Amino acid sequence: MSRLFAVALGILTAIGGFVDIGDLVTNAVVGARYGLGLAWVVVVGVAGICVYADMSGRVAAVSGRATFEIIRERLGPRAGLANLAASFLINLLTLTAEIGGIALALQLAAGVGPGLWIPVALFGVWIVLWRVKFQVMENVAGLLGLALIVFIVALFLLKPDWGALGASAVQPWTAASGNPLSYWYFAVALFGAAMTPYEVFFFSSGAVEEHWTPEDLGVERANVFVGFPLGGILSLAIAACAAVVLLPQAIEVETLSQIVLPVSQAGGQLALAFAIVGILAATFGAALETTLSSGYTLAQFFGWSWGKFRRPVRAARFHLAMIVCLLIGGGILLTGVDPIAVTELSVVFSAVALPLTYFPILVVANDPDYMGENVNGRLGNALGVVFLGVILIAALAAIPLLIASGMGS
Repeated sequence: MSRLFAVALGILTAIGGFVDIGDLVTNAVVGARYGLGLAWVVVVGVAGICVYADMSGRVAAVSGRATFEIIRERLGPRAGLANLAASFLINLLTLTAEIGGIALALQLAAGVGPGLWIPVALFGVWIVLWRVKFQVMENVAGLLGLALIVFIVALFLLKPDWGALGASAVQPWTAASGNPLSYWYFAVALFGAAMTPYEVFFFSSGAVEEHWTPEDLGVERANVFVGFPLGGILSLAIAACAAVVLLPQAIEVETLSQIVLPVSQAGGQLALAFAIVGILAATFGAALETTLSSGYTLAQFFGWSWGKFRRPVRAARFHLAMIVCLLIGGGILLTGVDPIAVTELSVVFSAVALPLTYFPILVVANDPDYMGENVNGRLGNALGVVFLGVILIAALAAIPLLIASGMGS
């Protein structure tokens, strides 16, 4: 049990990052449109986030400092401010989507409109951040999020044509032949959802919260290489379920109820209950991560006292920043904007901000002044450069594809 809890940070980061509302929606949408024709993007995204999360976690464990603290010091205030502006705005948009995701999950459970659940979601996130210890928060949210495994179970219960399902995964050019612009738009959106910037900020700051040292590098790697691949597998299962049930009926995913329809069809009310618990835990965990990441990035850049390991009175600006971000996100949703639309925009704009997030991490991970003997090796640098190239391509293509494809319509 202690070993399971040792990787709880990675599980929470993966469940709340790789399978947040962005991934739930995007994977279901692409599964209902292209089957597993975009499964390769999930694989690339898993590999990419593993490479850079490992760097950020290693930097935090070796230096004892979170990513944003070192970025400002290493690159200077101007470059750090550009990084902060892009990352913070994307993070705020993602936080808004996650609060909306909690409200939609509660609506699914209770049948009451999401507008009534937004204040409940805001209060729930705030009280957990205010009162619950970091380790308890990550253990509970991460383990409850494992209820999403019901999508894997549902896939087997649906008894799909495995040959046809596999063919759509290994022959993605078939899916791309219909409408290439929409296909590549969703490819970029799926990649942005997989490598959302807040994941590495939360992961590195969480390492500091847990007081990792160079002796904990084994735990750090276990978090990365267990947590994120698990998130990737769950994402593929969500897409596959949509491909089996929704694609043949030409059902476009527009609501959360359509995402869980395959689970309900496969396993009835019991399976649906597990799916709702998993979605609620995933979106709640992601809301915790994005809210914390908002406070982390601001506090680390401006040199404020921060961290849940400190009493709120000793990190007042850190906690105040999180409260303000929650209120802004909730205020946006209370205007009546569609949380699903906010989600789709958040994953696309995440792709735009990726270079500003990941390039500094690569720089710092190669700096011997911070890393000593734990600097990147040749393989780490090679993989980092390759994925940085993919990140740049996705960032440059995101907005043109959004416009040209009409958001994938």
